[in-house]
Amino acid sequence: MPAKVIGFTSPLKSDSVLSIGADSVVMRNDNLVEKLGENSIDVVIDLVGGKQWPDLLNVLKPFGRYAGAGAIGDAHVELDIRTLYLKDLRLFVCTVLDEGVFSNLVKRIESGGISPLVAATYPL
Repeated sequence: MPAKVIGFTSPLKSDSVLSIGADSVVMRNDNLVEKLGENSIDVVIDLVGGKQWPDLLNVLKPFGRYAGAGAIGDAHVELDIRTLYLKDLRLFVCTVLDEGVFSNLVKRIESGGISPLVAATYPL
């Protein structure tokens, strides 16, 4: 069974998230546990952090995986450490890329292999 992709976004970006392949979206201000259910998600990929971060862990199934690479919502989050160990969660975070990762990314963009979504452009 293919994975179901759920986007967690703002109303302004929901159409964009759906257009790139999400099966459905949940609005950023919604209560994730109420909308999705506790222990309902296998993997969370998060670039935001912030006040709803604990709910991202609460919706993860036991042995679920959380991947993070940013904190634009807020770097300080609340964590009940029992959530990590009682659910045997795995956390993966990224701050430093191996040599060649960025240049390979640029090559994939230039070759049309992937297309970044550009929300806005600004003059120099």
